[in-house]
Amino acid sequence: MHPNELFFYYNPAHSVDKQMRAYAQSVSKHINEINIEKERITLTGWRSILDKLNLRPKDLLNRAHPDYQNKIAGKTWDDEGWLNILTRNPHLIKAPIAIKRNKAVLCTTPNIILELD
Repeated sequence: MHPNELFFYYNPAHSVDKQMRAYAQSVSKHINEINIEKERITLTGWRSILDKLNLRPKDLLNRAHPDYQNKIAGKTWDDEGWLNILTRNPHLIKAPIAIKRNKAVLCTTPNIILELD
């Protein structure tokens, strides 16, 4: 692992995620891209990411997505339930996640990734 390696969790099917990937390349030459649709992230992996982001599982989800509205909205979930939702429905994540060293950001705006530099 390179000391300046940036881990970039994203969905390449989303155009915004592709744009954020270009910003990520300006922060680090060493990028480990994780396609969240193809590479399954474990519950432990999500816990680690959420700890670095200082967020709850439901904070990562796009509440406007039809799948969220049809399957998740209006129901009560405990922390484990929310983690399972993340694991099984990574397409519901509202923005890419970038991690460099021990710092992480949810890339909801293009400039936020610059906080990692």
